[in-house]
Amino acid sequence: MRTAYFDLVSGISGDMTVAALLDLGVPRRRLQEELNNLAGVYFRIRTGRKTVNGIRAARFRVVAGKDQPGRSWSGIRRLIERSRLSAEVKARSIAVFSRLAEAEGKIHGVAPEDVHFHEVGAVDSIVDIVAAAIGTCHLNIDEFACSVVPLGRGLTRSLHGVLPVPAPATLELLKGFPVEDAGLEAENVTPTGAAILSALVTEKGGAPAMLIEKTGYGAGTLEFPDRPNVLRIVLGESGPGLGRDRMLVMETQIDDMNPELYDYVMDRLFAAGARDVTLSAVQMKKNRPGTLLRILAEPALRDGLAEIVLRETSTLGVRCYAVDRLVLRREVRKLKTRFGTLTVKVAEEPGGGKRATPEYDEARKIAASKKVPLKAVYDEVTRCFVSGQ
Repeated sequence: MRTAYFDLVSGISGDMTVAALLDLGVPRRRLQEELNNLAGVYFRIRTGRKTVNGIRAARFRVVAGKDQPGRSWSGIRRLIERSRLSAEVKARSIAVFSRLAEAEGKIHGVAPEDVHFHEVGAVDSIVDIVAAAIGTCHLNIDEFACSVVPLGRGLTRSLHGVLPVPAPATLELLKGFPVEDAGLEAENVTPTGAAILSALVTEKGGAPAMLIEKTGYGAGTLEFPDRPNVLRIVLGESGPGLGRDRMLVMETQIDDMNPELYDYVMDRLFAAGARDVTLSAVQMKKNRPGTLLRILAEPALRDGLAEIVLRETSTLGVRCYAVDRLVLRREVRKLKTRFGTLTVKVAEEPGGGKRATPEYDEARKIAASKKVPLKAVYDEVTRCFVSGQ
């Protein structure tokens, strides 16, 4: 599987992304020809090279024409849909722009369709996002991963006035991404860059297992004292089966609560998005028997899950720590069997094989309605999946 790893050395923006893709081998002529399919958007692109701390990196800039109208997201989407771009490029461009419009809409209190991108800013965003879609499609990238996101700080001026850094839309887009304070007084992660990550990246927080093919560097405009201002994209082939993501473990030990309450607590945690909730018997101080409550969840859900634990249990605190998780790639399918159609989860094993497991609740209902053992339903799923491969 063709994989791109966004190594966010100093951050990410739309132009840095396109520059790194050019450095990976996307032909400038091909990029220009494809961008010419955007009727009614007037601009020129400038490309070049820049040495950053001894690293030879590519540059990409959009020069927008004057007196261009502002555009709403609904108008931009129609522009992309009616263009002569390929279906794949259209879909990827719309996916990124949709995330950006949703974030901006939430921050400004308007519907995403009505989000307004002003004049030159609209042209920059359109060209950067469509160019990034063209580049990633040209390189046949199937999967995207990224490092921990380094965030700057301070203030920046916008058409809405002075805003904090990171911009509110940027933080909205980075929900679920592991971040860190880079100590930079600069907007080193732009909303467009964050939208690209939000729409494309599935593995967050570290490099995936992959065979490296080549590396591209995209240069930014600012200079930082402690790091090169570049975005590095590593392109390669990832092995079948294994994926990686960053999760959060939350846990607390309890020795003074009615055990009848745990079932309700677990139900609430699962309903709030926890991936897993477990209870383990532990021996606590003064040799008292207790219970270890442990939760596995996405980092963005931390505060909501912690509130449930602190409200519904007798604990006074919750420990939280990030963990890397290696997982099998999987997908959800519908499988026809002699008992009926079931939802199954298909996992891809490291050796390339696949296995299917039915959703328990569906399998249980079918077993009860057909008056057959639950094990027979599981066996039938395995038989039908193997024979259908």
